[in-house]
Amino acid sequence: MDIFRLTDGETPLIVSMPHAGTFLPEDLAPRMTAEGQSVPDTDWHMEQLYGFAEALGATLLSATHSRYVIDLNRPPDGASLYPGADETELCPTTTFDRTPIYLPGEEPDQAEVETRRARYWDPYHQQLSAAIEQTKARHGHVIVWEAHSIRSQLPRFFQGRLPDLNFGTGDGRSCDRRLIEQVFALAKEEGAYSSVLNGRYKGGHITRTYGDPESQVHAIQLELSQITYMYEKPPFEFRPAAADRLIPALSRFLEAALAWTVSDA
Repeated sequence: MDIFRLTDGETPLIVSMPHAGTFLPEDLAPRMTAEGQSVPDTDWHMEQLYGFAEALGATLLSATHSRYVIDLNRPPDGASLYPGADETELCPTTTFDRTPIYLPGEEPDQAEVETRRARYWDPYHQQLSAAIEQTKARHGHVIVWEAHSIRSQLPRFFQGRLPDLNFGTGDGRSCDRRLIEQVFALAKEEGAYSSVLNGRYKGGHITRTYGDPESQVHAIQLELSQITYMYEKPPFEFRPAAADRLIPALSRFLEAALAWTVSDA
């Protein structure tokens, strides 16, 4: 099984989906609980939801392996993204609902974490880095769109219901202010969806690491509330009618980002 799926594009836009994968290696799955094997914390249906982006000329990079193998949007040293807040590890040992992922005594030790980092984390980031370099060389600027989703209610991480559209730019450090202002203005116009900028989710490791406005690499994370396009309980089915309402909004966001790169970069 390949570590990722890659579709090369011809515009400055890269859509990264590091939590879209569901695959568990054969040597790992038997060590996991039934809950772990069901990978409930997947960013479900991302490739289907962002399928329109290929027609926009975007480069698409999507992980194939579950975030339970290793979390591609965490720092490689396991450092906290939100100091003081409850978070899962680089190689998670509990689900978002605090259910054990592994059978007793089967949790990965530090040596295994390092092995997984070399086998899975490094190749994804090497490919993303290469895509950014190639895109910048071709266009002079890059938009990295981090496509994520999460259940609308998760008491472990936040109180109440999460806004529908959660944009993150590392508190303004990962992309040009004018760019996110244009995109977020469109989000505020979406009467059917609530939205927030740099709220609970400010962007993970990828957004914060690769976003460098001074070097014309602009990174935006959008954490979608899953209630906007899918059923949030097993078997986590796609809701086509709901998605059909959401996809045009997502398309407008990405089109605005592309238009900005042409007119303002």
